[in-house]
Amino acid sequence: MGYRYDKIMQNVFQQFIVKWALLGGIILIIIMGVTSLNVLGFALDRVARLLGQHISGLSGYEDFVRLSIACAISMFLPYCQLHKGHIVIDICHALFHPKFRQYTDVIYTILLTIFVVFLSYWMVIGMIENSHDNALSPILGWQIWLFYIPVIVSLWLWGFTILHQLFTIHKDS
Repeated sequence: MGYRYDKIMQNVFQQFIVKWALLGGIILIIIMGVTSLNVLGFALDRVARLLGQHISGLSGYEDFVRLSIACAISMFLPYCQLHKGHIVIDICHALFHPKFRQYTDVIYTILLTIFVVFLSYWMVIGMIENSHDNALSPILGWQIWLFYIPVIVSLWLWGFTILHQLFTIHKDS
């Protein structure tokens, strides 16, 4: 019963990570659409200037891209970890004995876990400080701390994925 429950929870967790990454992809598609509209605005401005008119680009475009790209990129980290897509020197790694590879995987995973915990801690501190300071984006006036939330969730998902892999490394080798 316990093993089956673990497998179901693992599957639910993995499905959530996949959906989280897809949401990051949707955000990137929106960024591409807004960027295209902004470029179109600049192109139309060139034509309009010939007629003595002016068409401006999207106001706050830089704010939107800066805040949303941080969210989107971070949303891919747990998925990448789930599929072990982060940088590993596979060529050199394959030359070593399986037991040595297992030890290096454990060391790498522990160091990565420490890094993710460190990064999560400082992101939470940054979110709290931005919230207390009522920091706003310069043009659009959006609350900056809200954009920390998906980044922090992504880091936590990444950390849980790493920990799960740390406790299952011996099964992979």
